[in-house]
Amino acid sequence: MKSRDLIKEIEAAGYKYLILQIIKGKIMLYPIAIEKGDVNTAFGVVFPDVENCFAAGDSYEDALIQAKEALELHFEALADTENLPPSATSIDDHIYKEQFQGWVWALVDINLEPYLGKSKKYNVSLPTLLRKKIDYAVEHNEQYGGFSQFVQEAVAKELERIHKAN
Repeated sequence: MKSRDLIKEIEAAGYKYLILQIIKGKIMLYPIAIEKGDVNTAFGVVFPDVENCFAAGDSYEDALIQAKEALELHFEALADTENLPPSATSIDDHIYKEQFQGWVWALVDINLEPYLGKSKKYNVSLPTLLRKKIDYAVEHNEQYGGFSQFVQEAVAKELERIHKAN
C-alpha cells in the first residue's frame, strides 16, 4: 500500500487529527515486521528502518505496544547523542524480502518533534527560481505543511544520505 493510499484510508476512518500531524511531518509511520509467537515464544518485532531497535511481546497486541515504547526509547538515545531519527520507508520496501517471509506487518506512529530539539528561525537566501519550485512543490503536495517543513525534510534527507555514505 502506498503512503498516499494509507493516508486516504486513515482519513476515511475519521482520524483527521492524526492525518494532519502526519501531513505536517510531526508524525512518522515506521513499518515493523512481527514474527509470530506462540505459547512458548514471544512475538518478536524488527524495525527495518531503525538499526539496532527491537521489541517483543507476549501477544500481538503487546508486541505493538512494546514496539512503540522501544522506538521512543531508541529515539531518545539518538537525540542524547545528537543523532537524527532515520527516515521511515514504506512496508512495500521490505515486505518481499526473504528474511521477512511469513512475518506480519504493521505501522508504528511516532511524533518526531521531541527527538529533534527546539526549532530555531534562520534566514536563508535562495535563488528566485529555486524558491518558486519549492513553493510549487509545497502547494501541490499535501505532505508538506509549508516551506519550512519542505526545507527541514530536504535537509534531513541529505544529512541521512551523507551519514549512510560515511
